[in-house]
Amino acid sequence: MDFYGYIAAFLTTIAFLPQVLRTYRTRSAEDVSFLMLLLFISGLVFWIVYGFQLHSLPVLVANVITLIFNISILLMKLLYTERKQI
Repeated sequence: MDFYGYIAAFLTTIAFLPQVLRTYRTRSAEDVSFLMLLLFISGLVFWIVYGFQLHSLPVLVANVITLIFNISILLMKLLYTERKQI
């Protein structure tokens, strides 16, 4: 049963890696919605709490890694937007 959870966790988590790399390489996150990032990060926090309550390792691991990726994108968006305004 966890097998499918691990596959889903891997695929949905790794889906954010290209965006992290692109944002880092181009030093731009203009096309990434600030509101989408905030909503998604909020949802990830709830998924982590849910996974913790269920003792579901696939849910926890996937969402913690995805949270790290999305916080990275958010921080780069804030940093690169601030630099552009200077």
